[in-house]
Amino acid sequence: MNRAEKANLQLQAVSVLRMLKETRTYDELAEVTDLPAGDLNRYVNGHVLPSPDRAEAVVEGVGREQLAEELQARTRLDPEGYVDNSGVVFDQSFLDLVAPVAVETFDFDLPDVVLTAATDGITLAAAMASYFGARCAYAKKSKETAVEEFIEARQRLASGIELTYYLPASAITPGETVLVVDDLIRSGETQELLLDIAEDADANVGGVFALIAAGTEGIERAKGRTDAPVGALASFE
Repeated sequence: MNRAEKANLQLQAVSVLRMLKETRTYDELAEVTDLPAGDLNRYVNGHVLPSPDRAEAVVEGVGREQLAEELQARTRLDPEGYVDNSGVVFDQSFLDLVAPVAVETFDFDLPDVVLTAATDGITLAAAMASYFGARCAYAKKSKETAVEEFIEARQRLASGIELTYYLPASAITPGETVLVVDDLIRSGETQELLLDIAEDADANVGGVFALIAAGTEGIERAKGRTDAPVGALASFE
């Protein structure tokens, strides 16, 4: 890890601690992180940065657990099983914290492009792309009128409805590494279509990530399509 990467990790850890501090005292935060309350006070208030080892422990360990809890607290599941995660996908500052935690947890390959499907996955994809310094691309269910060439992925769903996504062909260059992300993975159909797009573009898949997994079907379906890491930050059965 070079100096810039260490500094970025330390700053991300501070951001995670500040988010956790919003609903906790320093003593409560100390119990969560196993770090002294006095040190946490100095980190949160910007007087000093945590060491790289402490920063990594916060982002990878405490960060994932606490962000998952925060994500579940902000998400609503109705009696029919539909998920409302608008409290998350509209909060860019929260999504900015998700990116480093996801990377440390799942060890995704460094992507050139972060690919998602319009529309709710766009804010997450933007956060992930910003963290990696990558481009953000999103497939849509309709064609842009000014674009001449598209990559098209089509699938007939169990309900009999045909789902098609389009991505401008210029969005991904052959040989690039693509990270597929979305806000929610349930059946895995959308992720499969995005993986089809990556395959048609002759790209390498660096991972598949979702904020929330509703059940295990989608995760297992994605794992069946790629050897790259596949995971979600939180899950609902």
